[in-house]
Order: sequence, then structure tokens, then C-alpha cells
Amino acid sequence: MTDRTPASARPARHHWRRDLVELAALFTAVAVADALANLVVHGPDGPVLLVASAVALLAASGFHMWWARRHSHAPPPPPTTPAAGAAQAAGRRTPAGGTLWRMRTTVRDEPGSLAALCGALARHSVDILTLQTHPLAEGGTADEFLLRAPQELPAAELTRAVADGGGRRTWLERADAHDLVDTPTRVLGLATRTALDAAELPLALRQLLGRCTIHSIPATTLSGRPHAGADAPVEGVLEETVMRLRDPSGGAITIERPHLPFTPTEFARARALVELDARLGPRVPRSQDVLTLPEGTAITVRRADTTDLDAARAMHDRCSERTLGLRYHGPVTDADRYLGHLLSPRYGRTLAAWTASGRLVALGHLLWDGDETEVALLIEDAWQRRGIGSELLRRLIGMAGEAGCDSVYAVTRAANTGMVAAMRGLGLPLDYQIEEGTLVITARLEAAPVDPDRARQEVRTERW
Repeated sequence: MTDRTPASARPARHHWRRDLVELAALFTAVAVADALANLVVHGPDGPVLLVASAVALLAASGFHMWWARRHSHAPPPPPTTPAAGAAQAAGRRTPAGGTLWRMRTTVRDEPGSLAALCGALARHSVDILTLQTHPLAEGGTADEFLLRAPQELPAAELTRAVADGGGRRTWLERADAHDLVDTPTRVLGLATRTALDAAELPLALRQLLGRCTIHSIPATTLSGRPHAGADAPVEGVLEETVMRLRDPSGGAITIERPHLPFTPTEFARARALVELDARLGPRVPRSQDVLTLPEGTAITVRRADTTDLDAARAMHDRCSERTLGLRYHGPVTDADRYLGHLLSPRYGRTLAAWTASGRLVALGHLLWDGDETEVALLIEDAWQRRGIGSELLRRLIGMAGEAGCDSVYAVTRAANTGMVAAMRGLGLPLDYQIEEGTLVITARLEAAPVDPDRARQEVRTERW
């Protein structure tokens, strides 16, 4: 950097012309003063004019003192550094609206690095709404921003501005109004949801870490053999874009985010949520609803878990081979082995329908399948086509919407007309895919929210 001497600090060169001008001004002032003195002394109103001149001089002096005292305490002007000027210009030009962006970039762990990055954003009229700093093990910091940028500023130009400000390995994606919630508030909300319901842990981890894929790996396979990849240590493992945590219910939880490496801070937050789940133990909300079927029979719908395993096996024994085959798509002798997985809150949510005598007659499952969600129904033969399946499906779709799922899919057979009719009865956009007799129906949930609590006592027009 080149040091420059300000103009005010440079010594002024002495010149004879300035002396001549000052001498001429002095003689002119003396001549004017002599003329005024003669006018006052020899004039008829000399004393009056002298007094009036003194009063005018005193008044002018008083006004000058008042004006100087009033403006002597004005605040100093703002700094005129390039960064401050850019920030002020950005504040004048940034619109109230604009486009929201989530951005993460790595900067050097040196004084002034973050200031340089903020100055580069300010020069493009980008407003910083929130900022999180993630220290990295290899040195430096990963700074995560929520930005509001002008709508006409493209993503490529925003990325170049970050690079000019010293940012490296920049990741950028569009954000929405939900990202305006500050991080501590969001983490506390996720912890509360996890504390109330064990099935919330995978969803809480997904919302905490953003767009990622979560797999719950059980400790053993259906045949009883140890499952590969289910041996995560207690402290967990962090490997760039993959983290593995020990599942409190057994097995492991694997989280993958190929597009953005995890930071140690994110790993610590995820591990804290898992530890909270482990300390609280198994828990499922026990709220229930009583529904009246068209023929007047009352049934109770509530959440189910592994404590209902015996009742679910008894329902399997009462179901026909055809009903079990349509549900499990395989040998019906293996149906009971799926129940432990299906009823575990770790892999999703299950709704159960009970008669007044305490018999389990229907199960509805909402299963977390990586970054997708599956829905499945099993209705005992004697209770089919009474509207139970449609009621369970509507409630499961409502749960999926509350969990932030964009879509759900059902795997069945083309001959299962009851399941097809129930999916069509949702009134949502559906996609169909048929391959070797297997039908996959995907319902997109962005069309309209489904309220699972509406009209609990009404007569259903759809029957399943």
C-alpha cells in the first residue's frame, strides 16, 4: 500500500505576491477607517451614528456567539472509508423485498476477513439478515449467511462477489420465510418436538441439517443376523459429508449430505438431539379419537408402537393370505417379522384402529424412507370397505404434511383396487408407475393441506 500525504499536511510555498496583496488590504482598511472617523466627528449626527454603530456591532457579535455555540456539538461526519461508503450506498439501494438466499462460504481465520466479505456483499446491495460461524478443525471458519439480495442479481454474480471478498468453497441455495427464524429458536423447537415424540428424531435431524438423506439401520436383520453398518460408536463418527450416530433404540443413524460437508458444530448439534432422545427413552403421544362408522359402530384411532406387537400379530392371524399378500408383497409367513420394524417410532408413525372390545382391526403406517416417505395400510378382512382405510390414510397424509414432506408413495399391486380408490379419494395429484405387477402411487402434497382432524364423526363416502 502506498502512503499518501494529505493536501492539508503539505507545507505551503511562500510567495511575494501574497505579501503584496495583504499589504494593499491593510492600507485600504486604514483609509476606510479614517474616512468613517472623519464622518462621525465632523457630521451633525456624529454621536448618534457612533452609538448606533456600537449597538449594531454588539448585536452582530452576540448573534455570532449564539450560532457558534448551537452548532459546535454537532456529531462528527461518518467515516469515508471505502467499506463504509459501500455499506451506506447498499443501505440506500437495497429494496424492502428482494430474493432470500442461504449461503455458506469458508474464510481465513484472520482479522478483517469477515469484514472484507461483508464489504463485497454490500457493494452489490446485499443485506445480511443472519450470520452463523462454524469453526473448522483444519483451520478457518465456515460462515453461514441468510441474505436478501436484489431480484436482478443472479446467483453466479453473487458467488463471484463472495469470491472477490475472500470466500472459498461457496455453497448457495434459495431460501424462504421459514429460514428467517433464528437458529437458537429453531433448535429449541426441534428439541421440544423430539421430547414429545420419539418418531420426530429423524425429522428433527433433517430439518436441523437441511437437505440430507437419513437412514435408520437396525441392529439386526429380519433373519436375526447383525446388520452391516449398525456399529456406530457412542461418540459418533463424522466423515466430511457423512455422519453416523448410535441409535438409542439400537442400530445406527446415518446422515448423508453429498452437496455440502458437515461442520463440527452441526455434528455436535445432531449428537445432542440423539442424546436427548436416548435420555427420554421410548415415548409415543397417547391421544386418541373415537370415530363412528356409517353403520353406527364406534372405533378408536390412536398412535401405536412396539407395545402393540402382540395385538398386531393376533390381527395377522385373522387376516386372509390374500390380504397379507397385498400388503407385504411376499410370503405371508414372513409377515410377523416386519411388525417390529413397522411399529418402531424410529422408522415412522403408525396409527391403529381399535374396536370397543379392544381388538386391533387396522394399521396405517407412515414410514421414513431416506428422503422419501411411504404410506401403507392393512385392514382386517371383516372390517374392510367401511371407511376405516380412507380415514387412516387421510390422517397419515396430514402427518406427512406437518412433517414437511413434499410427497408420499404407496407400493401395492395393480389388483388392489381398494388402495387405489383410497389414494384417489385424497383429491391430490397422483403419479402412477407399474412394473411387473407392482404399482407405485405417488401423491404430491403441495396441492392442498389435509386436515387430519376434520369431521371426525361424519359419514365417509369413500369405503375401503
